[in-house]
Amino acid sequence: MEESYQAAVRRERTQSIQALNFELKYMIVGHITAFQEAFESLLRFAENRTSSLFETAYRPMAKEAAEPVKELFTDISLYVLGAETTVESAVLRFFDSLFPLVYSRLINPGITVLSEDYTECLRLTRQDINPFGHYSKNMVTELSKSLWASRMLSQALNLGIEVINTTEHAALTKECSKALVKMQYCPHCQGLTLIRPCVGYCLNVMRGCLASVSELDAQWREYISTLEYLTNEMAASHDVEIALTGIWNSINEAILHAQLNGPQLSTTVDKVCGQPKQQEGNLSSDNIVPVKEATADTQAFVMAHASLNNRRSSLPLKASKNDKSRSLKKVSREFINYMKRSRTFYASIAERLCDGDLVMRDSSTCWNGEDVVESYTSRVVSNGLKAQVNNPELKVRGLDPLISHLIDKLQHFNQLDAEKAKLKLERWASRDAGSGGGRSEELESSGDCDDEDGCQGSGDRIHTADIFKDKKTHPENRNEPKPTVKKIDTTTTTSTVKSSSKHSVTGNGSNPALSSSLVILTALAVLWHHPL
Repeated sequence: MEESYQAAVRRERTQSIQALNFELKYMIVGHITAFQEAFESLLRFAENRTSSLFETAYRPMAKEAAEPVKELFTDISLYVLGAETTVESAVLRFFDSLFPLVYSRLINPGITVLSEDYTECLRLTRQDINPFGHYSKNMVTELSKSLWASRMLSQALNLGIEVINTTEHAALTKECSKALVKMQYCPHCQGLTLIRPCVGYCLNVMRGCLASVSELDAQWREYISTLEYLTNEMAASHDVEIALTGIWNSINEAILHAQLNGPQLSTTVDKVCGQPKQQEGNLSSDNIVPVKEATADTQAFVMAHASLNNRRSSLPLKASKNDKSRSLKKVSREFINYMKRSRTFYASIAERLCDGDLVMRDSSTCWNGEDVVESYTSRVVSNGLKAQVNNPELKVRGLDPLISHLIDKLQHFNQLDAEKAKLKLERWASRDAGSGGGRSEELESSGDCDDEDGCQGSGDRIHTADIFKDKKTHPENRNEPKPTVKKIDTTTTTSTVKSSSKHSVTGNGSNPALSSSLVILTALAVLWHHPL
C-alpha cells in the first residue's frame, strides 16, 4: 500500500512541476522554432540576393559561383546552430574559391580552361596577394560580430530546455517520498479525506524535496541576464539582419576592387603560377572593361569607374520605413520580456507548488503531519540547501548529482559568454580604431532604437519582412556605399582633390603620380558633364 502511495506522489509531483514549467517551456521551444525559421528565411533571402548579384552583374561566372555561394551560407547556418566552425574560415574559404573565377572570367576573360593545378595555385595565392583588399576582412568582422550573438543565443535556448527537462524528471529521495505521502495521504487513513496540509507544513516539505532544484536560482538569474545581453546585441549595433543582407554588397565591392587592380594582380599571378592558356577574342559584352588591356591610366580609371557606377545603380532600392512586420530582433525582444519575469522561477517553485488547491488557506483547520490543527507551529525554513539543516519535516542529505551537473553547465556558459564578449569587444575596438571607424562606428551609434520602435533618424534598415515580399527588386542596405563617380567642380581645385581622393586606386603598395591624377580628374569631369 505504501509503495502505491509513493508511486502516486512521484507521479503527482512530476505532473505539478510539468504544469509549472509548461508556460516557460512553451515560450522557449516556441522561440527556438521562431528564431530558426526567421533566421533560415533571412539566410535564404541573403543567399538569393547574392546569387542574383552574380546572375545580373557577373554573368560569365554566375554558374560556377553558385556552389561557393551555397557553401558560404550553409557554413553560416551551421555556425549559428553550434557546429565546430568559424565565420572567418567560412568567409575566407569562399573568397579562396571565388578568386580563380574572378581572375579567369573577369580580369582575364580570354582564359579558356584553368587546370586543377593552376586553380589550386590561385586559391593558395589569394591569401598572399589579397586581391579583394580589405573587403574580405571587413566581411569577416561584420559577420563575426553579428553571428556570434546569434550562435550564443541558439546555444542558450537549447540549454534552457535542458534545464527544464532535467528538473521535471529529477528523482525523489526516499525521505522526500515519505514526507509527501505523509503530507498528502496520511489524513486519509483517519478518514479525513477533505482536510488539506497547512501552508507552512507544505512549504517545509516542498522546500526540502526541491532543495537541490532551488540551488539553480543564482545561475538561472545569471542565465536570464545572458539571454537579455545576447538579445540586445542582436537588436542593436551587431544587427544580424543588416550583416546578412549586406553580404552581397561586400562581395560586389571585393570583386570590383580586384578588377580595378587587374594589371597588378595579373603580374603577380604570372610570377607565382605562370601564364594560363589563352583564347584570342570572343570577349563577352557582359564583362566590365578588361583592365589588363588598357594602355592609359586615364582610360582604365574612367571606364572601370563608369562600369562600377552602372552596376551600383542597377542594385535594389531602399527599404520602406513603413514596414512594421515582425523582424528577427522584434521576436527576440518579445521573448526576453517574458523571460525576465521568470528570473525567480527556481527560487519560488516551492511556493508555487503549495499555492492553490494543495493547501488550506481559507479554513480554520489544516493537517500538520500528525493531526488536524488550527495553525502550523513548527519553524518554516527558507529556500536553499543550507537552510534545510533546520527543516523539521525531512532530512536533506546533499545536492542531486544531476542538478549539480546542470549548475556547472549554466555557470560555464555564463562565464564563457562573459569572457568571449570581453575578448571580442577588445579585438573589435582595436580593429575599428585601426580602420578609422566607418561603418562600425555608424552601426554602434544606432543603439537599440530602430524604425520598428517608431524611432526617428535611425536610418533605412532592412528587416526580415523583406523576405516575404514578392518583388523583382529588393530593399537596399542602409550602409550601401555612395557612388564612386561624383559631380566635380572643375573651378575649385581643393574640392576636386577631396572628391577624387575617395576614388584613388592603388596597386600593391604603389601610389599614382600627381600628373597622372590630374589627368584622371579632368577625364572624370568631362565624363560627368558629357556622359557616354
